Amino acid sequence: MSSHRPFGRTPLWLAVTILLVGMASGCNQGSTNRAAPDSATTQPSTSPVQLKGFERDLQFIRNGQFAHVWVFSRKDGKPLDKDDAAYLRANAPQVVDWVTTDDNKRVIGGTNFDLEQGGMPQLRQRFVVEDYTGR
Repeated sequence: MSSHRPFGRTPLWLAVTILLVGMASGCNQGSTNRAAPDSATTQPSTSPVQLKGFERDLQFIRNGQFAHVWVFSRKDGKPLDKDDAAYLRANAPQVVDWVTTDDNKRVIGGTNFDLEQGGMPQLRQRFVVEDYTGR
């Protein structure tokens, strides 16, 4: 009978040491072999155009992915007041998101309901209504 241990009976400390050394050397291997990107094929970074005012607010509503986008303003061109806001909410309760823009002279509404099938006649009596759906 032999006095040395068979291969399947390696001491635990030796197995853990081998495992840790293997893991440590494997982690560094990928970072040293990486080539620097070729500057000729690198795309220049383009920063998005900063939208302002109405365009920024319209984009906010569009980002909501609503089926319909409507813009309302007073017929006399004055800023919308709290009575106008209450009227809009009462006659377009399906609008999910409202954004006031252009110094309170316009409001943008986003909805998945076609207001033409609802309170649009009442809204057109009081407001200038623009359909921005699909624009």
